[in-house]
Amino acid sequence: MSLIPFAESRSLTLGVELELQIVNTHDYDLSPAARDLLRLVGKHKLPGQVTPEMTDSMIELATGVCNNHGEVLAQLTEVRDALLQCADQLNVGLCGGGTHPFQDWSQRRIYDRPRFKQLSELYGYLAKQFTIFGQHVHVGCAGPDQALLLLHGLSRFIPHLIALAASSPFVQGTDTGFHSARLNSVFAFPLSGRAPFMLRWDEFLVHFDKMARTGVVKSMKDFYWDIRPKPEYGTIEVRVLDTPLTIEKAAALAGYVQCLARWLRVERPYELSEDDYLPYTFNRFQACRFGLDGSFVDPKTGENRTLREDLLASFATLEIHAMELQAEEAIRYLRAEVEGGGNDAAWTRAAWEREHLLPEVVRQHCLRWGGRPV
Repeated sequence: MSLIPFAESRSLTLGVELELQIVNTHDYDLSPAARDLLRLVGKHKLPGQVTPEMTDSMIELATGVCNNHGEVLAQLTEVRDALLQCADQLNVGLCGGGTHPFQDWSQRRIYDRPRFKQLSELYGYLAKQFTIFGQHVHVGCAGPDQALLLLHGLSRFIPHLIALAASSPFVQGTDTGFHSARLNSVFAFPLSGRAPFMLRWDEFLVHFDKMARTGVVKSMKDFYWDIRPKPEYGTIEVRVLDTPLTIEKAAALAGYVQCLARWLRVERPYELSEDDYLPYTFNRFQACRFGLDGSFVDPKTGENRTLREDLLASFATLEIHAMELQAEEAIRYLRAEVEGGGNDAAWTRAAWEREHLLPEVVRQHCLRWGGRPV
């Protein structure tokens, strides 16, 4: 059996990764400026790191290990400000959003790194279509068995997280009708979707060995699951979030995930079961397609609610945990959005209705990412 050590990690610590769009400031299409931007930002001492991504019109920023929502927001702010300073020197813009509204995937170039070249050879045009932008949230786990318990407990809330973070209604210049069209590109990859139901690390390693013997996987990076273990960090990694339009939203989403994780660990409200996944694909589709107004089938009771209703109920349930984790502001932020104008996909559609010009929508995305008035 493979020996994949699970690194030591403090339980419930946070790490956040954000994939960002690099756009020109002429027509606000994507710009192949990643290498130059990385060269400039490399001169800054930052709390996290900034690295290349699949194509050369995108970068990924990552925080260091954080204890709470406030630390995530502080680190994201520091890295964002350094990136904006560098982007200004290159006369390019940066923004969030799960998809660029009108870029042509065929014009993208694979970033010159061996792994990206290998993935391009394996997946063909899907690699360039993977010019999509997501937020990943890592949650520290005391050990691998706890990681699997948390992974399957959080899976119930995958549709909630998709609906909250959705920011990708437009693809190739067209309103797709989805709130998160980005995830349709992710679902095209083999080994996407949900992790197999296993609650012990030794069982998981047996599964990994079987997959490795087929030649389908060589490392944990080959699993594109909605949530996956990240043993080298001692975390689980939630991967379904679109990149939000603001760092405040990104930090709030991380705070919400941390509160859910503490609630699941402390109160153990559910007896985990393979049957929890019976409505999983339906719930996930509803979240991608309809956002906060999507239907949610409770896997335990079979009751149907809207995701908006279930989210508001979860905010109330998490109140004491938010207090313990100093995440009250994160929950307030998300509650106001759910009760008010809706997610970033709704904001983007509203901007389109005002402007009827997608480059102007992207320009406003850049303003929002920079914390500037629109």
